[in-house]
Amino acid sequence: MTSPDLPPPTDRTDGRSPVAVRRETDVGRPAPAYLPTVYRPSRWAWLPVLLVGVGLFLAVLRTLQATDNPNLVPALIVLGAAVVPSSFVVFVASRRLALDVSGGIIGLMALLGGVIGIVIAGTLEYDAAQRLGTASIVFVGIIEEAAKLAVPLGVVLLVRNRWREPVDGLVIGVATGAGFAALETMGYAFNELARSGGNLGPVIGILVLRGLLSPAAHLAWTGLTVSALWWARWRDWRARSVVLLVVAYLVAVVLHTLWDLSGGLLGNAIVAVVSLLLLFVVAHRLARHQSERAAVTGARPVQVAG
Repeated sequence: MTSPDLPPPTDRTDGRSPVAVRRETDVGRPAPAYLPTVYRPSRWAWLPVLLVGVGLFLAVLRTLQATDNPNLVPALIVLGAAVVPSSFVVFVASRRLALDVSGGIIGLMALLGGVIGIVIAGTLEYDAAQRLGTASIVFVGIIEEAAKLAVPLGVVLLVRNRWREPVDGLVIGVATGAGFAALETMGYAFNELARSGGNLGPVIGILVLRGLLSPAAHLAWTGLTVSALWWARWRDWRARSVVLLVVAYLVAVVLHTLWDLSGGLLGNAIVAVVSLLLLFVVAHRLARHQSERAAVTGARPVQVAG
């Protein structure tokens, strides 16, 4: 798909794929006159997602309190766990990022990454707990940060010619973290519901607290590691980029471990600020990298609603 005022792709690509030409451009070879169609949500698209989600959550809560109908509890837990993570994914995607990956693929990554990640993490954490007892908490960050990489790594290995932009990795990472965080919060809420004998007060407290903190936890940590993974692929797995990937993973593990061991809101708040700051710095640098490439090559992406 090209805009009428842009030259046909073959004018500058000589029959090569957009990905091949774009990657050549990054190392100083001939530049294309265009970029592939990109998806960029409206800058404020996250706000209606958040407002509608919160409205639905309050409506379900009000109806549940008025009717005592236990059939509404799953809807309450799902909405409470998913609204803020979903809104944050849209928020990140709507920054100054020209994405090759569509909203549907982002949603699929959240679902697959969350389910597969939590299955792998749950299995490994159970094995660690059986062998190490309470000391296994030290390994939770290592296990979960690795488990959340399963689906993104599969995409890197199996999908060679699509979603190659480093900014795509950032958003896919945040989406994967969102899916993982939402499912984990649902589990905590269900356990609290059973432990409290059906008392909704503690359940709502968990949903609200974990929902508000989730962007600064799993979403930020996985966004950092997966963006580094995509950057390493973009740089053809050069030694420096692989070292950066390892460093990003270790940073995520350290932040995760500090979060688990902090034991209070103050400690979590400090880790949250650092995590979000790192995520926004990475997002800014990747957006600037993309803009500088476009300025040098004269490439103009064809934008559609995402």
